[in-house]
Amino acid sequence: MTENQHKGWHSRGYLPHIDDPEKTQYITFRLADSLPQQVLQRLDEDQEISKLEKQGKLEEYLDNGYGECLLKIQEIASIVQETLLKFDGERYNLISWVIMPNHVHVIIEQYYGDPLDKIMHSWKSYTSTMANRKLNRKGRFWQPDYFDRYIRNPRMLEEKIDYIDYNPVAAGLVEKPADWTFSSARYYVDTE
Repeated sequence: MTENQHKGWHSRGYLPHIDDPEKTQYITFRLADSLPQQVLQRLDEDQEISKLEKQGKLEEYLDNGYGECLLKIQEIASIVQETLLKFDGERYNLISWVIMPNHVHVIIEQYYGDPLDKIMHSWKSYTSTMANRKLNRKGRFWQPDYFDRYIRNPRMLEEKIDYIDYNPVAAGLVEKPADWTFSSARYYVDTE
């Protein structure tokens, strides 16, 4: 497999993933300290919930604002947002995004020659270097992995866009989606 070849259906050890050009992906990635280890361990040990339910519970915990929440710092959130926007239309189509205090949600449509793992590595590598430099610190900034989910139909796409737009509202950070500075909702959601 060449460096820029898409993997198609594959496993990263727990769920099937699709890395295919022109597929739309819902992606969540989070700061290294965004979830306490005991929460992760408890969810891993719970045999009663599905992988999808587990992801839902993880997202609830993320919205509680664990960790240092370094993405609350405007300069750091700006680095992430500018990075997401930089190759929009060139390596991927950025459909929707929100930068929360300790995690990021994006929806992208992949392009040929730009595998998802390379896009994620590019975003996380650059932003962690720049954020650590700005914060005058070293060490892990992002959690090593990310959660990706293939968008299967228009209804699912609409649901995920709504989730992203209203995530800051649901977390109690703002009253309206357009009030959150680091979100695509600021550019297209009705402010009334």
